[in-house]
Parts: sequence; C-alpha cells; structure tokens
Amino acid sequence: MITVNLYYTGKNGSARKFAEEMERSKTADMIRAEKGNIRYEYFFPMNDPETVLLIDAWESQEAIDAHHASPMMQTISKLREKYDLHMKVERYVSDDMPKSDEGFIRT
Repeated sequence: MITVNLYYTGKNGSARKFAEEMERSKTADMIRAEKGNIRYEYFFPMNDPETVLLIDAWESQEAIDAHHASPMMQTISKLREKYDLHMKVERYVSDDMPKSDEGFIRT
C-alpha cells in the first residue's frame, strides 16, 4: 500500500472550502470508488486552521498512475486553482508491523 499525505494550505478558510466542495460535488466519492483506492479522507489540524490534510492511500503505483490520468485530476486541479492552494506532500510505503510494536497498540 502507498499512502500519500497532502497538506493543502490557503488563506481565509480556502483549504477547508476546497475539501467541502470536493465532498459536496461527490468528486471525493468518485475517487474513493476508483479501482485501487483504499482511503481518501480529509482532516483538519487543530493547530493550523488554514491547512487541510488529505490522507490518500492506494494499492499500488499503477493505481495512483491511473488516478492521475483520470478526468478527476482536471477537476481537482481547477479547484486547487480556484481556492489558490499550495501543497506539501509526504509519501509512505507500508510494511508489516514488527512484533515489538504490537504491545503498544490498543485494539
């Protein structure tokens, strides 16, 4: 699994308005329905009201590439421009949790 954290930052609440429009327009739902998508969720950092965190997880790089080639990317790009958002990106590749960490996880 590949997880991408995208931090969208704007001014005057524009990042939150972007996330709200992504949800309201059902664009986020269409991305969630794409083959290979595991997670597509927005979060709001408590210490930064001008930033929205998107956690976007995919089964493989091929699934990400197909998503990037989809018409939804044009919609997302237009909305990023509309809300004048800037981005920071972090990318993680999952591995198995070591047994030594299991004692710290409450299930």
